[in-house]
Amino acid sequence: MELRGFNIDAPRWDQSTFMGRLKHFFNITDCRTALISDAKLDQAKVLVESCRAGNMPPGTTEEQLLYAKKLYDSAFHPDSGDRMNMIGRMSFQVPGGMAITGFMLQFYRTVPAVVFWQWVNQSFNALVNYTNRNAASPITPKQIGVAYVTATSTALATAVGLNLYTKRAPPLVSRWVPFAAVAAANCVNIPMMRQQEIMNGIAVTDENGNKLGHSQKAAIKGITQVVISRVTMAAPGMILLPIIMLRLEKYKLIQVSPESYDSMAVSKLEPELRDSILSRYGDKVLYVYFNKG
Repeated sequence: MELRGFNIDAPRWDQSTFMGRLKHFFNITDCRTALISDAKLDQAKVLVESCRAGNMPPGTTEEQLLYAKKLYDSAFHPDSGDRMNMIGRMSFQVPGGMAITGFMLQFYRTVPAVVFWQWVNQSFNALVNYTNRNAASPITPKQIGVAYVTATSTALATAVGLNLYTKRAPPLVSRWVPFAAVAAANCVNIPMMRQQEIMNGIAVTDENGNKLGHSQKAAIKGITQVVISRVTMAAPGMILLPIIMLRLEKYKLIQVSPESYDSMAVSKLEPELRDSILSRYGDKVLYVYFNKG
């Protein structure tokens, strides 16, 4: 069926409803799209641009167009149209963020570990913020460097300071230190990385997309919402998981011990070793035990 007049930029779901926004969010953060090759991403871009120009290839289906738009939105900057680096894409946020969060929650007891993983996290955040910046408000390499150093220093100072301060605090409080550091750093990292938008304003349009001018207040509102959303998204995993893990550690099944042992019946050993044990100990030894690592 030939598609004519198909508006590929129209919202796929109703953005005025919670479910519509949720479906849109899951669509653009689908981590599977992070593995798509550059060649296929470029093909998707060509198809999207062809649809916008009204020159769709014969036989193109609506399903193909929607998937191409999904790939396009996942990999290309909405302002410049340039392909973004993989780590900075929204589709990489779930696997990348989960991995780093897990390391921060696991290695929080020593200062070197705290410093290293907070540095990794802030480097990741800085790259994401730079990749998704407003292309209409360019930022200089010097401003990028200042933003990165400031945010990383804030995270490290918060994490190390709280880590030392909570040495005698309940275990749960110590486990929440990574979240406090992440929240503090986000409050610095994002505004610093997007400072040009605050100083010069961002483009505002009417409901039809016609440009009306630049607004600093709109920039401040948008950046504030991004900061809040980043902190909110980090909260469930970094606040609730420590509570769950602290409760689970009371059970012997997952308690950490210096060595982890298992057993095996002598009858299941190699014939030579089995015969040797039987000749020396007879029926006195029925099982052997070993550290499984």
